[in-house]
Amino acid sequence: TFGEMGIDLVAGGRVKKGHRTEPASQDVYIRLLVKLYRFLARRTGSRFNEIILARLFMSRINRAPLSISAISRHMKGKEGKTAVLVGSVTDDVRMLEVPKLSICCLRITESARARIVKAGGEVITLDQLALRAPTGKNTVLLRGKRTAREAVRHFGAAGVPGSHVKPYVRSKGRKFERARGRRQSRGYKN
Repeated sequence: TFGEMGIDLVAGGRVKKGHRTEPASQDVYIRLLVKLYRFLARRTGSRFNEIILARLFMSRINRAPLSISAISRHMKGKEGKTAVLVGSVTDDVRMLEVPKLSICCLRITESARARIVKAGGEVITLDQLALRAPTGKNTVLLRGKRTAREAVRHFGAAGVPGSHVKPYVRSKGRKFERARGRRQSRGYKN
């Protein structure tokens, strides 16, 4: 009967939940932020703090960077609010005019910080944000695009009809992977 069935520990035992409960990083600053936001998530009951805490646990690949141009695009029409990003903020040399921005992030490049401060904006850390907005009032929570990494272009099966996966090729020349899948006369053209 099912009542007497146990857990087959040899076959793998109990199924663990697949999410992180603490950061893999030993960085003391991230660990301190985790302590702070764990407390805030518990005591305020704010969804904002729960999300920040979950993102602090994430690996670096999942904490994708965001440029100041992308932030300014997201913050259009949201003046007076603080952009919150659990990750890095980078500079964008293609952007000539930087608007006045209030940004809260884990890290920021020197050039990006200089340009934001010069435009009359401010850059604060997540612990400063906790004092200013303990429940996430007047903030806009942003995150970078995870799939922007070049490595993601190689995910999937390259050379299969209908797929647009980038193959790992030694060189992009005349002699390299130019026949099957690249021309109609040799099988198919993708």
